[in-house]
Order: sequence, then structure tokens, then C-alpha cells
Amino acid sequence: MKRIKKDRASYGTEDLINRLCDMDEGITIEFKRTSGKMVHKALETIVAFANTEGGFLILGMEDSRKAKGVNRLYGIQENSEAVDELHEQANNRVTPPIEGITWSSLSCAVQDGTTGELKVISVPKSAKIHSIVADGTWKRLEKGNREMTATEINELCFARGVISVEGELVDLPFELLDTDVWKIYCDTRKLSSGDVKDRMFRIGLAKKKEKVILPTRAAVLLFAEDPSGVLAGKTAIRIFHYSGQKVEHGPVPNLLKTPKTITGPLVRQISDAYEYVRNEIAAGLTLAASGFETVHRYPTRVIKEALTNAVIHRDYHINRDIYVRIFDNRIEVESPGLFPAHITAATIQKTKSFSRNPLIVNNLREFPTPPNIDAGEGVRMMFSTMQAVGLYPPLYVSSPHLEHDAVMVTLFNEERPAVWAQVSDWIDRKGSISNRELRRIAGIDTLKASKMLKRWVDADMLVPDTSKGKRGTKYRRVGNGFLQQSIFSLSKLEDNEHTDS
Repeated sequence: MKRIKKDRASYGTEDLINRLCDMDEGITIEFKRTSGKMVHKALETIVAFANTEGGFLILGMEDSRKAKGVNRLYGIQENSEAVDELHEQANNRVTPPIEGITWSSLSCAVQDGTTGELKVISVPKSAKIHSIVADGTWKRLEKGNREMTATEINELCFARGVISVEGELVDLPFELLDTDVWKIYCDTRKLSSGDVKDRMFRIGLAKKKEKVILPTRAAVLLFAEDPSGVLAGKTAIRIFHYSGQKVEHGPVPNLLKTPKTITGPLVRQISDAYEYVRNEIAAGLTLAASGFETVHRYPTRVIKEALTNAVIHRDYHINRDIYVRIFDNRIEVESPGLFPAHITAATIQKTKSFSRNPLIVNNLREFPTPPNIDAGEGVRMMFSTMQAVGLYPPLYVSSPHLEHDAVMVTLFNEERPAVWAQVSDWIDRKGSISNRELRRIAGIDTLKASKMLKRWVDADMLVPDTSKGKRGTKYRRVGNGFLQQSIFSLSKLEDNEHTDS
């Protein structure tokens, strides 16, 4: 048994190294040999990964622009002392310390035929902003790193949710907030004594500035009749209903009707937007190209959760409305701002939730019929509910895959073929899938496999990699999730190896 486990580990390592040899540097992966001035640049990369989307630094490998295939493998033996120095500096020269970094070793045959070792440093996206002592704060670009300016650091603090504008004070008269929604809120919380100013001050929605009590921006968003007008900004929800499956730009746009703007206190925005979207999709539709009649099958609780999350977790520092787009085959909900804290598109289903706007979240749950219960289970509910009715899971994307800083979730009105679960699992384990591999999994012919892959690409669920020519096309998810999965699997095998008697 012990020998078999060792063989499996060896096979897994070889498979992973072959995949690494085919990869180019990107926003979440970098390769470095350990010779020369590696430590300084590698430390910048570690900090840049933590400050951006996380990533993998592979030590002991040459850049793909300078060598190809196994000729990229040099091993850390070129300068193992530099690896030790990097480890020491990552622990002592980064402030605040980065949590969750892992250092994994991969044995391999290097380019001169001898046995060597790679070091894989996995850096998670951090909830904090990190700097190198006496050497600046760095961000990751598509290839390489760049030191951030003071303005960029401030913007990153907003993007991460380290700071939020919800607590900023707004110089407005309190009578603008003495609305019906405020009265309902007070009745629910039994806030019966004092005027609006006094009550808001007692519950943290107003604060004192130079002996004058002013409302917070959160209070305006929660209770003003028209927050956008009062704040002279864009805090509404805009809903667009299109004919077809894409936006057609031209003299005659393919909108089915005039876009709808939903404004008002946030609790009303959520309920009004939900009712509007539900009414829009209730009647079903006829697909223009084929005349085929179909219906929208989205679970309504998933739609409401997507709208609620867009409102309560958006970055109100960004002066842009939330956009909801209804197409024949999907609904898109786009919320201004990036994923806060440690959350990424790849981890949102499983990771611990984080409130960018705790004042808004904590007070919205106090209404008679709250849109959020603040239990941290909403996204998981969306995935499980869509799966239960046989639809594709929600698809989350963010920068750099959108034109501006936003998080977009797409809900598909398409039945998930049974084969997708197998394909998804295959990509998680192997990193990509080809037409030939899909044919083998699904037992289908080339043409049907091509059509399936095209649909998934059109829906932005897969990305084609044609670097090896059209016949060698591989289809991957965005990012390098397979690398994390491969390293995790290998570490589990090694753990089993060590526990064998």
C-alpha cells in the first residue's frame, strides 16, 4: 500500500510540473530562478500578490520567454541560501505580516538531468494592505509588479473594505431622514424617546464633529427618500431588459423597454428591484431567432439574494449605480467595487463572509421583513438552490475581466447538462479539458463536444487556450485554481505517506 501511494504522489508531481512548464507568467503566477538578485524581486511579488488577488511564486524555474518546456527547470539548488533568506524576509520585513502563506516543495528532474527541487509559495489574497519595510507598497500587474502611489493605496483601502464611506459624516438636516421608513425602523427597534438626531446618535448612525452632531452616509442611504439626490451621487439600481443574449450597440438598441431606475431607501430599493425583475421574467419569452417559447426558471430567492448582496456589499465610494441586465438566457447583477478583504471569485462559495459596510448590514437586518439575515450563508444558498433545480451555478467575475471595478454575478436560465458536473470536477483536478477529453467523459462525438465547449465559452464559464494551435486547444477556468488543488492533493498524499506504518 505504501508503494502505491508513493507512485500516485510521484505521478501527481510530474503532472503538475508538466503543466507549470506550459504556463506563462500572469497576474496570479510568477516564475523565478534563485540566482542573482532574486530575493528583492521575489519579496515584492509576495507582497504584490497579497495586495491584489493572491497568487503562486514558483522558485527554481526560468521565465517562459527565456526557455521552454523542461529547459525551464533549474531547481532551487542554484542558490538555496537565497530561498532561506526570502523566507526570513517574508516573515520579518513585511508589515503587517501576511497570514496564510504556504511553502511547498516539488521534486523534479532539472534541465541538466540531475534531481532538483522547486519551491511553490502560495500567497492568499489578504484582507489587509501590506508593505515592505523601507521599500514601499506593491501591486500585481498582468506581468510584473509596480509600487503604488499614496492615492492608489487609499483606493485599495476602499476596495478591500479596510475603510468605507458609510461612516463618513454628511452635512444634512436630520428632517430629511425623518421618513416613513425611519418610523417603521424605530417601531421595530422600539426607539421611542428623543428626536431623529438623538436616536440616530444613540445607535451609531450619527456622530459628533466639532460639537455638532451629523448623520452618517449610512443613515442617508438607509432612510432618505432619494439618497442619490441628497448625496448628489449615483446610489440607485438601473434595470435593463434586452431582447436576445447580448447588448447590441447601434442606432436602435435591443432594449425591450425604457430602462427602469430604482431609488429610495436601501430596503425599498431591494424590494422594488426584486418585484420589478420578478414581474419582467414572469411572462416568459419567445426566442426571436427560432420562435421557441421558453420560461425563466430562476429560483426567486436566488434573484433576491443577488440583488441584496449588490446593495449591501457595494463600494459606495464609487459613484456608479448598480446595473441589472435581463437577457433571454441570463440575468446579470453588476455591483460597483471589487471583492472585499480575502474574497475572490474562486473562493466566494466557501470562504468566510466579510462586511464592507457593517453599519448598513447591521441596520438592514432590523426591519420587520429584513432583506438580509446576516448569517453568512447567502452565497452558499445561491449555489445549492441553483444546483437543486438543475441550473448552472452562479458565475462571479470581477476586475480585470470587466471594463471597470465591479463584481458581477450571472444567473443562467439554462439547464445544466449532467455532464457539466463531471467536466467541472475534471477541470478542478486537471486544470483544463480538451475536446478529446470531453468526448471520452461524455461519450459524445466531436461535433457535439465542440458545441458544448462553445456554449460554455460564450457564457464566460470557460476560456480557450490556443497557444498550442487550434487542434491542441485546452479550455480552462479563469485563474489558477487547479494549482492550489494540485498542491493540496499532493500534500494530502504526503501526509498519508508519513502516517503509514
